Order: sequence, then structure tokens, then C-alpha cells
Amino acid sequence: MSPEVALPILIPLTAGALSMAFWRSRLMQRLIGIAGTAALLGVGIWLFVSVQSQGYVIMNAGGWAAPFGITLVADLLSAIMVVLTGIIGFAVALFSLPTIGRGHETFGYYPLLHLLLAGVAGAFLTGDIFNLYVWFEVMLLASFALLILGGERAQMEGAIKYVTLNLLSSVIFLSAIGLLYGLLGTLNMADIARRIALVEDNTLIDVIAVMFMISFGIKAAAFPLFFWLPAAFPLFFWLPAAYHTPPVAVSALFAGLLTKVGVYALFRVFTLMFNQSVDFTHEILLWGAGLTMITGVLGAAAQFEFRRILSFHIVSQIGYMMMGLALFTPLALVGGVFYILHHIIVKTNLFLISGVVYRLKGTHDLKRLGGVYKAWPLLGVLFLIPALSLAGVPPLSGFFAKFVLIRASIEAGHFTITVVALLVGLLTLYSMTKIWAEVFWKKAPEEEDASKAMAPVATRHLWLMLLPVVGLAACTVFIGLNGQLLYDVAEASAAQLLDPQAYIDAVLGEQP
Repeated sequence: MSPEVALPILIPLTAGALSMAFWRSRLMQRLIGIAGTAALLGVGIWLFVSVQSQGYVIMNAGGWAAPFGITLVADLLSAIMVVLTGIIGFAVALFSLPTIGRGHETFGYYPLLHLLLAGVAGAFLTGDIFNLYVWFEVMLLASFALLILGGERAQMEGAIKYVTLNLLSSVIFLSAIGLLYGLLGTLNMADIARRIALVEDNTLIDVIAVMFMISFGIKAAAFPLFFWLPAAFPLFFWLPAAYHTPPVAVSALFAGLLTKVGVYALFRVFTLMFNQSVDFTHEILLWGAGLTMITGVLGAAAQFEFRRILSFHIVSQIGYMMMGLALFTPLALVGGVFYILHHIIVKTNLFLISGVVYRLKGTHDLKRLGGVYKAWPLLGVLFLIPALSLAGVPPLSGFFAKFVLIRASIEAGHFTITVVALLVGLLTLYSMTKIWAEVFWKKAPEEEDASKAMAPVATRHLWLMLLPVVGLAACTVFIGLNGQLLYDVAEASAAQLLDPQAYIDAVLGEQP
């Protein structure tokens, strides 16, 4: 038995149940929120240490051996993702204390937060393709409820688009699972990988692979599965339309984790299960990566609302992660894993900073903002760290992630995606510079109506909001100054991804 692989799921579920039990006590819900996310981070670190020493940590639920029972599997990639889930969950829980109001807490904010974290951890650790679907549905339920807390019109519109596209993704996902089970007679991912290799005609396998690609592409907001054609398909513009509407703590949690679960699923199934027709499947992924980068960054360049810009950049940065998978070389996978880890921290932090600015100024509209650096220089510095990292400016973490990916694309001879990646990096820098100039550097506009001015923020509330921002900024600087350390972890993780037989042997043992 390896309890450390189950605890990242059990702890959030238990914390959520306790929050429900103390429904009438805001203080207890807040304490459970902090304690539960801190415990999740702690067991995530424990799991990572165990994986480093053992290679794989596996638990068969109910004592049923794979492939007959439900298996939980942790390799380096999933263990790292669980650690990051704990970091982001703890940071968001801290940020929620001064920013989430009584109304949201009364209607179940903290139980939903824990349920979402349980779904994310479950998706990272499951070794069963149907249970991956189940954890995706848990995330969808919790995220939809968090999106509509408050019941504002913009929230409802964004939530409808969000849930409609994600339900479409679920239908495609479940259909693909049904076809795969009908063909192979198993749901265990290691067993699927073993049996797929014995199939002579890969035509149906390729069709199923594309179905998984579409489903996970929707979850990850990849092109064209996030795209908007205003007259005909208004629902397709789901991520930028949804992520700027809920409370900032919710936006930050979504930005850091939800789309990365889709990316993780792509990495898992297209390295373990669907690696027979690389020329076909990964060529599609490469085109999708390039177009995702371009459309996302162009959308960001056209926006003048803080969180909308950041939401579009989620899309563009997903393209870099897909690029690492699509190139499918050892160096490219190292860059893809490195980019996922860097981006989770950086993007969460940028959303939290937008929340601090909103609390100080009362708006996300860039044209109505200004003077923040003069009044709060520390906040300006804290913004520059993740903003420049996102753009790939050395010596911050984003530079090393992009450098590895660009080098991998040149070595693989894919010069078009190299040019796209460099161009998108420049446009990302433009967007971050625009936010800096409009929000922090320019003179604050005069308030037209004194009644609209924000009430002063209590100093203790401001510092409590800045605490997770400082922590995440410190993580970004640490990664930048110790890039080799994270590179080594990403390299070991990529080596495991490129050796699916080791995963199969670890899960199934010596079965014929």
C-alpha cells in the first residue's frame, strides 16, 4: 500500500466535507480552507519524494490488481503536478481570506474549492481512462458552481459558454472511451497501451486518438476549440468570456490549474497510449500549437481589460506546451514539461495581482487605471516578475522554458513553429508592457465622480493579499536562478514519458 498516492484526493474531499459540516461558521470554513490546502501541499511533497526514490508509486483500490480494479499511479509528471496543485490551492486559499465576501462563503465557496482540488488531483493520479472522465466531471461541476457564485449577468453568460463547450468535450470523451473499450476490452491506461500495440489496423485507433485530442483540446482551450465566430458560433469563445467574470481568487485558480489538466491529459495519452501514428497525430498537434499561440496572443493584444488580456494569454501559452508534445523529441518534452510548471505559477500570480489592483482601484479597465507604481511601488515590482517571465525575459523562468522549446524546434527542423514561437514571445512582451504602461506607469486619471472612488483598503487586508503574490513571485525568481534544478526534474519526467513500457510494467507487473 502507498497511501501517499491517495491522500492528495482524500484530503480535499475530507476538507470539503468538514467545510459542509461547519456551514454556519465562516471562521471554521476559512481555517479548514488554509489547513486543507496546506495539507495537500505537504502530501504532494511527500508523494514527489517517494516517486523520486521509487520511480512509480502505485495503489490498487480495494486490493483489486490492475487491470481489473481502479489504479492510482504517480510518476514524476503527475507528482510534480500534485505539488503545484497544493501550491496554487494554498496561495488561492490565502488570497480568498480578504477577498471572498460573506455571500460567496455562505453559498459554498470553500467546499467547492476543495472539491475542485480533489478533481484536479484525481485527474493527475488516475491510471484508469474512465476515472479520468469522472474526475473531469467533478472538476466541471465544481468549476461551474464557482463561476456562477454571485449570480451576476456577466458570470451567467460566461458560465453558459463554459459549461456548454465542456459538456461537448465530455460527450466526445465518453464516446471515445466507449469505442476504445469496445475495441480493446479494458479501461486501464497501461493495459490499453499494451493492447493497442497488438492491433494490426491502426485506422480506428487513429480516429479514437483524434476524438481524445478534440476533447482534451477543448479542456485546454486549444485552437480552434476556444475560437469565436460571432455570427454563427458565439459559444466557442469560452475561456476569455468566462475567466474574467468570477471573483479573482476563482479566476486565478482556474488560470493556474484547469486548462493544465487538459494539457496533462494530452501529454499522458499521446505518450503512453497513442504513439503508433506519430506522423499523423503529432502533426495535427503541431499545427494546433502554432495556431493556438497566434490567435491567443493577437486576442490579448487587442484587449484593454486586465483579466481579459491575461485570459487570452492562457490560450497563447497553451500553444507552447502543445508544441513540446507535438515535436515529440526528448528535448521538446523537457521544454513542454518545464513550460507547464513555470506557467502554472506565473499565470496564477498575474491573476492575483490583477485582483490586488482591482481592490485598490475598483476596475479592471486599463483606460481607467494608472498611478499604481507611484502609490504602491512594491506591487509594480511584483507585477514585473511574472509579467517578464511570461514574456520570456532572462533570467526568469519563462526564458529557460522558451529557450528549450525553441532549441528543440530548430534541432527537429521545424523552423515555422520556431518563428511563430519567437513572434508570439514578442507580442506577449508587448501585452505585458501595455499593462505596465496603463496600470502602473501612467498618471492616475482623475476620478470623475467621487462617489465611485474605492474605499481605502485596510493595511492588514492588503498585506494578506500580497502574501501569496510574494510567495509565487519568489518561486518564479528561484526557478530562474536555479533553472538547472527544474530542468533536471523535467528531463527525468520526459524520460519517463518516452518510456511507456516502464509505466506498463510498473502498473501491470509481469502479466503476459
